Amino acid sequence: MSGLVRPCGARPAACGCGDLTPWQPGVNDVERFVVWGGQRLSGTVSISGSKNAVLPMMAAAVMSPELCALKGVPALRDVSVMRQILERLGVEVGWHPDGTLEMQARELGTCEVREELSRQMRSSIFLMGPLLARAGKVKVAYPGGCAIGPRPIDLHLRGLEALGARLRERHGYIYGEATRLRGQEIHLDFPSVGATENIMMAAVLARGVTVIRNAAKEPEIVDLQNFLNGMGARVTGAGTDVIRIEGVRELGGCVHQVIPDRIEAGTMMVAAAVTGGDVVVSGVIPEHLEAVTAKLKEAGVSVTPAGPGQLRVQGPERPRATDFKTLPYPGFPTDMQPQVMALMCLAEGTSVITETVFENRFKHADELRRMGAQIKVEGRTAVVKGSPVLFGALVEATDLRSGAALVLAGLAAEGVTTVEDCCHIDRGYERLEAKLGGLGARIERSGPAGSVSALP
Repeated sequence: MSGLVRPCGARPAACGCGDLTPWQPGVNDVERFVVWGGQRLSGTVSISGSKNAVLPMMAAAVMSPELCALKGVPALRDVSVMRQILERLGVEVGWHPDGTLEMQARELGTCEVREELSRQMRSSIFLMGPLLARAGKVKVAYPGGCAIGPRPIDLHLRGLEALGARLRERHGYIYGEATRLRGQEIHLDFPSVGATENIMMAAVLARGVTVIRNAAKEPEIVDLQNFLNGMGARVTGAGTDVIRIEGVRELGGCVHQVIPDRIEAGTMMVAAAVTGGDVVVSGVIPEHLEAVTAKLKEAGVSVTPAGPGQLRVQGPERPRATDFKTLPYPGFPTDMQPQVMALMCLAEGTSVITETVFENRFKHADELRRMGAQIKVEGRTAVVKGSPVLFGALVEATDLRSGAALVLAGLAAEGVTTVEDCCHIDRGYERLEAKLGGLGARIERSGPAGSVSALP
C-alpha cells in the first residue's frame, strides 16, 4: 500500500498496531465513561465520516482487484472489525492518520467470514453480495451487533436468491454459491437499508439489469452508489424508491470522500441543546439532518446556518416537550430516538415517542429512570414526563445509541454519571470524550479500577 504504513513500519496485514487497533473483547470493553454534569457546552465540533456509509463501501472493495481508497474514515470499533474481516479474506488494508483507508483485493484467499468477527457487528452481512459477485461463493456466520430487537436478514437472502444465488443455512452459517448472478426486478417488502445495499453490490457484477423497488432512500445509499460508480459500476436512482443497476463485467479502483455522519451530527446537536449550550456543528450536510432539526426547533432549540456545512445550535433554558415517531428516511431516524428521549426527560411537559423500526429500542429508558427520569413504556410507545433536573447515577450502555443518550443525560445531570460498557459507544463515535471535552464537557474514560485511561 503506497504511502500508508503502520507506526511500526510493518505491512498492514502483518501488524496489529496503529490508529485502528484490532478490537479485543475482554480488554477494550471493560472501560466506562465518567461524566460530571452541569457544564454548558460551547465552541465548534467537527463531524467524522459516516460509519454507516463506510462499512458497506469496505465490503464493496472486495469486488475489485484494483486499489480503492476512502477518505474521511472514522477510527471506530466497527471499522476495525471490518478491517480485520477484510484482511482475513486476503485484502491488503492500509490506514493513514489523516483518515484515509486503502484496500486492494488482488486475490481472495478465502470467502469465509469467521464467526468470532461476524458476531461482533451486523455489517459483516454486507460481504455476502460482494463475495458472491466476485468469487461465486461465500460462507458467513450470522451477524451480531446491538441488541435492539430482531433485525432479520431474510430480505438480504431473498434478494440474493432472486439474482441466482443458491443459499443454505447450517450450524449458524450461511453458505452461498453462484456461477454468475443475473439481473432481476426485486421488490422489497420493507425499505431495508442493509438489504438495499447488499443487493446493489451483488447486482453491479450481475449479467443484465437489476431493478430494486421500494428501496431505502438513506443518504448512505446515495454515497454507496457514488462509490460503486467511481469503480465503474452503472447504478442510478439511489435516494429514490427505485434503483436501477446495469451489470458490468469488472470493476476498477477509485478514491472516494465519505459523507459526514448525520447521526454523530445529530448527537452533537442534542448535546448542545441538553446543556443549554451554544455549539457550531461543522462539516455536515444540513439536508441530511432536516428531520432532527425540525424536532429540535419544535422543542425550542435554535438551529441556524453558520456557514457552508455548519449549523449553530443554541439550547433553551429548558426545552419544550414534543412528540415524534421514528420512520425510514427521510423520516425521523431511529438512531436518534434515544438521544432525543434524553432531551425530553428535561423538557417542560409530556412527550410521546413512538418507535416503529426496532421493537426493543427502549432499553435506555430503564437507565434514564435511574437518573430520575419519568418514563413509561408500553410496547412501541414511551411516554416521557419532563423533569426540571436529572441526577448522576451508575448506568449501563446496552447498545450504541443508548450509550450516547446516557452520556448526554449525564452532561445535563446534577453530580457524576458513570456509563459502563462504553465499548458500545466506541462502535459508532470517534473519540466522543475528546470531542465533548473540546466543547467544555467534563468527561473521562476510566478502566475497571477507576483509573483514567489514555485516549485510543
